[in-house]
This record gives sequence, structure tokens and C-alpha cells, in this order.
Amino acid sequence: MLASKGATVGIAARRADRLEGVLARCREHAPDSRLWPVDLSDPEAGERLVDDAWRAFGHLDCLVNNAAVGKRKLLWDHTPTDIDTVMNTNFVTPVRMAIAAIRRMRERGSGTVVNVASGGGRFGIAHESMYCASKFALSGWSEVAAIDLYDTPLEVKLVQPGAVATEIWEQQAGELPGLPGGQFATPEECAAGICDALETEGVEFFVPADLAGVVTWKQSDLKGWIDMMGALGRQSAS
Repeated sequence: MLASKGATVGIAARRADRLEGVLARCREHAPDSRLWPVDLSDPEAGERLVDDAWRAFGHLDCLVNNAAVGKRKLLWDHTPTDIDTVMNTNFVTPVRMAIAAIRRMRERGSGTVVNVASGGGRFGIAHESMYCASKFALSGWSEVAAIDLYDTPLEVKLVQPGAVATEIWEQQAGELPGLPGGQFATPEECAAGICDALETEGVEFFVPADLAGVVTWKQSDLKGWIDMMGALGRQSAS
């Protein structure tokens, strides 16, 4: 979507074969687009990616932190490796990448960081304690980053998607299924929301927009939210 709007893009993910397919589509609009196969559960690899992309393009106008991993388990079943993987992928790596980019952007005098968190960064979800912890952390960091960058040419934006129909919902060995009755947005709808956030004044954006109302309800009645999520969690785990 960004390439079709005229942006030269750099894309990064673990699977080079899939990146190649996306890159071919991007190059139809932006022939200088590039790809980097990288595992962003490694924070140092994320920082190197920012360095490599900056050198390759000469600068970065925008960094979009979108990589994430789920881990649907009862909280006492999370292993130390689970905790490290989720927190590194969803919080530590995007923050280290953002800081690496912002340092250069400050010198250049312009730039935007978009952190894609989750509705689970504003309300708790049954069986997703580490996922929500990582997304709450990313949401909090993004708020303070926007404060620290107040009245500068740099921007930090926070996109909060609801459930999006991607592979993150495929049940993995040793994990629980997703909650029943979920309404899923398409990846294209989420991507459009990220593009809209880049072109719109503001800091926090929900996809779909009415997800903001769910956050408001949770904040007004935390006990009610816990009762509802607890019942759904019991149903899902049984």
C-alpha cells in the first residue's frame, strides 16, 4: 500500500520467499524498494536492520514496527523462553529499533515511528498474559516517546488493531485456541489503518475505529471486563 502511494519501502521478516513475493509487488510502483530477511526476536538484529536500511536508502522517513508473536497459555504455563521471545519480539526489539532510528531522525530533522501494538495493549485478554504485557509496554513507551518528542519535527504514532486474520491465530503445539466468537479484520484493513495513521494528525489510532469504545468500557468497568474475559477463557480452555 505504501509503495502504491509512491513510497520506496524496505520490508523485513523471517521468510525470504514470502518477502520476495511482496517485494515484486512493491517494485511495480517503487523500483528501489529492498528486503531484509531477519528474525526480529533478536533485538541486536533489529538494530542492525535499522543501520543497514539507513545506509541503503540514505535516510528513513518512517519506521513501522509491525512484527509480533502471540503465546496463548495459562499464565503459569509460560516458560522463561516464552517470556523472552514474546517480550523481545513485541517490545524490546521495536523499542531498540525506534531509538536507533530516532537518533538519526533527530539529526536529520524529520521522521516518524509507527508502533503497531494491539487492542491487547489497552485491555487484558484471557490466556495472553505475556502478549498483553508486551503490548501494554509498547503502548506506554509510545506515549512517553510522543511526550519526549513534543514540539519537535519527529512523530511517534501508535496503532491499536483488533483481531486480524493472520497466522498469529493458528494454534501452536502446547498453546490454547483463540477465544470464541471473535470478529476478524483483514490484513488489508489493518494495513490501510496504518497508512491512514501516517497521513492523519494524532498519536493513537484504533483499527477498526470502534475498538476505542471497547477500551473505554473496560476502563469504566474493570471488574465487568474481568468477569467477561474470565468466562470466555474458561470456555476456551475447557
